[in-house]
Amino acid sequence: MHLDPRKLVAGCGEVSSLPMVFLRINEAINSPRSSVADISKIIAEDPGLTARLLRLVNSPLYSFPGKIETISRAVVIVGTQQLRDLALATSILRLFQGIPEDLVSMESFWEHSVACGLGSRVLAAHRGEPNVERYFVAGILHDIGKLVLYSQAPELARQALAAGASQGEPAHVAEARILGFDHATLGRLLVHAWRLPASLEEVAGFHHSPGQATRYPVETAVVHLADIVAHLLRPGDWGGVLAPLDASAWKTLGLATGTLALTLDQVDRQFHEVVQTILPDRKSCTA
Repeated sequence: MHLDPRKLVAGCGEVSSLPMVFLRINEAINSPRSSVADISKIIAEDPGLTARLLRLVNSPLYSFPGKIETISRAVVIVGTQQLRDLALATSILRLFQGIPEDLVSMESFWEHSVACGLGSRVLAAHRGEPNVERYFVAGILHDIGKLVLYSQAPELARQALAAGASQGEPAHVAEARILGFDHATLGRLLVHAWRLPASLEEVAGFHHSPGQATRYPVETAVVHLADIVAHLLRPGDWGGVLAPLDASAWKTLGLATGTLALTLDQVDRQFHEVVQTILPDRKSCTA
């Protein structure tokens, strides 16, 4: 008998709700009465988030000529929506706790997620897309459904991982065969429960099958390709069998032939410092 994916997502408890600081930031940005000072004050009330955002905007991700020392300055230079997206990304990295280390290395999981986020950001920039930070968030979120599966059904997750390894098939294929759904389905349901933009929901749900994305095909294709870039960056280190490139995604993006190699090089140059910036304490925490 197959599990109900909705019940697995509901079983995540407090993870089903995003951090209050992000919700307050989002509310302030959406309010015409809020100023840069109001948004900066909300962020400043969370010292951990403040430190992470300042490290990030001073990282190679931006390469601004001068150091940005205050959140209000970061809001002005980076932009309110962009900083909100960065706040979301860094907040999500700290949500899941207690997943067995023998099932998955959380350090490796988040490193892969950050690499995919970087790849998505770079590919979006190559296409001239506005607000590349939302692509960064989409890349970080793409595999979030795996954590729902690992935390709520660890034994079945082990079976799927073992089956995928023995059959030489990607994890999502083994999951669908054993569970009746895959981590992408769980990710889509969780993002929906978080009430995040529909583009993030579609990316989470169809990053392995971008041809099924009907509303946001570009965003989904970007993350699909970035996922492959992330695996190529550290082949074998992040586990699982590499899923093949979907030809429809490449066609949707219409990128030049050399873009994939160029993106891989750019992500490789940014990866280590950005990971240290976002996850400086990753060895001492589970998410």
